[in-house]
Amino acid sequence: MKQLLTASVLALATMVPVAALAGPIEAACNSSDRPGASRQLCRCIDAAADHTLTRSEQRRAARFFTNPDEAQSVRMSPTRADNEFWARYRNFGSLAEQMCATG
Repeated sequence: MKQLLTASVLALATMVPVAALAGPIEAACNSSDRPGASRQLCRCIDAAADHTLTRSEQRRAARFFTNPDEAQSVRMSPTRADNEFWARYRNFGSLAEQMCATG
């Protein structure tokens, strides 16, 4: 019974589209209309996010792709929590630049 369940799970896992495995940053990057975005670059940026941001922070940062004004609001926010998030977000951006430089 256990072997059948394991085989079923493995079979289903191979049928799941790759996009379903993408993190929030990668998914937002792939669906953005930015001219330089590619699957490889978005995957790399997502890897940088995995190293610097929690999953919750990644979801928050992913919203910046569709709403850049939200990023500006967070950057200008006087709250300690937003300032701490913004510091981690900047670290993420720096790491992504280092890891994903194409030039």
